Amino acid sequence: MSIAFTFPGQGSQAVGMGKDLAEAFPEAAAVFAEVDEALGEKLSHIMWDGPEETLTLTANAQPALMAVSMAVIRVLESRGLDIGSKVSFVAGHSLGEYSALCAAGTFSLADTARLLRIRGNAMQAAVPVGKGAMAAIIGLEHADVEAICRESSSLGSCQIANDNGGGQLVISGEKPAVEKAAALATEKGAKRALMLPVSAPFHSALMTPAAEAMREALATVGKHDPVVPVVANVLAAPVRDAVEIARLLVEQVTGPVRWRETVEWFAANDVTTLYEIGSGKVLTGLARRIDKSVTGIAVNSPADIDAVLAVLLA
Repeated sequence: MSIAFTFPGQGSQAVGMGKDLAEAFPEAAAVFAEVDEALGEKLSHIMWDGPEETLTLTANAQPALMAVSMAVIRVLESRGLDIGSKVSFVAGHSLGEYSALCAAGTFSLADTARLLRIRGNAMQAAVPVGKGAMAAIIGLEHADVEAICRESSSLGSCQIANDNGGGQLVISGEKPAVEKAAALATEKGAKRALMLPVSAPFHSALMTPAAEAMREALATVGKHDPVVPVVANVLAAPVRDAVEIARLLVEQVTGPVRWRETVEWFAANDVTTLYEIGSGKVLTGLARRIDKSVTGIAVNSPADIDAVLAVLLA
């Protein structure tokens, strides 16, 4: 039996996140200060005071969520937790993969913050507002949604962006094609087909300009093999080579987040507990829906940190 640390993606942000950590732990406060310095602005002020619409901007939400995750990690480490010996794997949902890699030592904290700011800006700039769309399809099988995307592709690109498990798939692409796919999904018996209020068609072929931006950015930063394997989004399998990790992060911009398969891989490889490190508890809920043999535990408050340390350092 072993454990993995997982790291949340966009949508888990909330005004005020991480403030209790900064007030309780100097190591956490130092993380937020370092991220502010790396970005040349007080992102922490936006995180703690809002406004929400500014925090939700992709270029802010991505480094902000990473900062909260790393604040938790630094506190755990300062209290004696060694990730390399206590944790078997790490994984993160979309931008959370960068948090996972920072926690595992592949990228420095400052470089991770800058990479995510570049990623957020590039993803937002890749497609004119209104051209792309995303939709959540609930209650259909993966193969059925793939077929619906193919059927809709006469109106533009459309593909599965996230397989979140529990019958929840997210599709992404050009707006007319995504709207047609959502309508087809309803016709074919989906419980719900819901257009999402997102600013860009993430994890689709339309993100190719952003993928190129990340290829250039990743080539310029120092990188190290992670101290534990990362289960990569686009493979749903573990990787430990820094060069391959960088290649997969480029592919991830246009490729799907295979989260259902990631959790299934954990379950098949004797991982019994997934500690969700950072804001919210979205991944904890998904784990429960995907495989009940895996326990999800959210870690984002001082009390959560005390509880985790009591178990892992026992």
